[in-house]
Amino acid sequence: MAKKPKIFVLDTNVILHDYRAIRKFQDNDIVIPVAVIEELDRFKKGNDALAYNARGFVRTLDRLSDKKLFYKSGVEIGKGLGTIKVELNHPFPEELRNCFRDDIQDHRIIATAMWVRDNNPDRFVALVTKDINMRLKAKAVGMEVQDYLTDRLEEERFDQAFKEVQTVENLPAEALQELAYGPACTLDRKYLGEKKPRANQLFRFVWEQGQTTTLGRYDAARDCVVLVRSREAYGIRPRNDEQKFALDACLNPAIKLVSLTGGAGTGKTLLALASALEQESEFDQIILSRPAVILGNQDLGFLPGDQKSKMTPFVQPLMDNLDVIRNCFKPGSRQALKIDSMLKDEKLLISPLAYIRGRSLGKVFFIIDEAQNLTPHEVKTIITRAGEGTKIVFTGDIQQIDQPYLDQWSNGLTHLGDKMSGQALFEHVNLRKGERSQLSEIAARLL
Repeated sequence: MAKKPKIFVLDTNVILHDYRAIRKFQDNDIVIPVAVIEELDRFKKGNDALAYNARGFVRTLDRLSDKKLFYKSGVEIGKGLGTIKVELNHPFPEELRNCFRDDIQDHRIIATAMWVRDNNPDRFVALVTKDINMRLKAKAVGMEVQDYLTDRLEEERFDQAFKEVQTVENLPAEALQELAYGPACTLDRKYLGEKKPRANQLFRFVWEQGQTTTLGRYDAARDCVVLVRSREAYGIRPRNDEQKFALDACLNPAIKLVSLTGGAGTGKTLLALASALEQESEFDQIILSRPAVILGNQDLGFLPGDQKSKMTPFVQPLMDNLDVIRNCFKPGSRQALKIDSMLKDEKLLISPLAYIRGRSLGKVFFIIDEAQNLTPHEVKTIITRAGEGTKIVFTGDIQQIDQPYLDQWSNGLTHLGDKMSGQALFEHVNLRKGERSQLSEIAARLL
């Protein structure tokens, strides 16, 4: 006898994380507690990702059901997929009703999942949620519970996505001389072995004395390693090798998409902003943005004051970086006045990400700070809006995620590094050394 499909009961946060999740369970069946539909109704208004996913799922469910009723068997999701049905709320079994006295949606969802399990004794039933507390509660009452892992990178792929700069030793002196001082400043790929490096792979070449290093980047178009020089951008000079790589990537017009990761004080945002200002004549506008992570499902509208007042808490870190660059020049200097003029004319625009949605980004240098708080879908949405002449730089620290249902393996910045690795127009640099201050570096390393 053929094995019956599994049944997965989905929590609200799974749908809010990925409204297409119902198509990720192969030929297994999906149950949506009516409590989830009620919760989605609270999230459907607004312009953020949660509202987008809530609306997208409800429309999908409505389209699937059409004039059909869910009944016991549910409705088919699609070819090769299982069925989906909305299940009414059910109470906890009699012996557990005093264990969960608060009448909240999480408890209704757990109770409904247990009812589905008890009424399908011949099938595997699991509750799927990204809420750790809910998983613990479900486990406490004996319910099989799982995390939604479809968009979670495997450890091996995660390590590859954030692979460090490759250090190469024992190359012939004449080869390093050609890279560092030759007319073309290139290194023949044959010195690196038979396997072709991935596009924009970064190298640190150590000379025989062991005291000198030369930096290089594999240029896929030229099929050779090119020299990475120490460059300056709008008064900002790199202080370590990773910062040299980062500044080189941001200043390279052939690289349209850059990902800069690293801990606090490593210079990610500062380098991106300095490189944008250095190239301001090449772009119609420079936009700095960051996701406004707010507790609950509240929009910026709940904050007091006008639009500028609402934005201040979120854009202040970006303004701090701009002040660092401005302080590299004397007050009243041409460079300082240029920054003030760009801010006034909105050629340099600092704005929360919520105000960027829906725009078409043509010939724009777009910097997205704190990108570790974006979902893979949000990152894709941003990149697909890029028009001709646009360059996008994502910066973030995957160890400091403020979104409750994202982690270092499932956030959009991690997915970006994994999916785009090897593309000629993409470069990733992981900055390791903090340069904000000695105190900042020690705290980031030890605390």
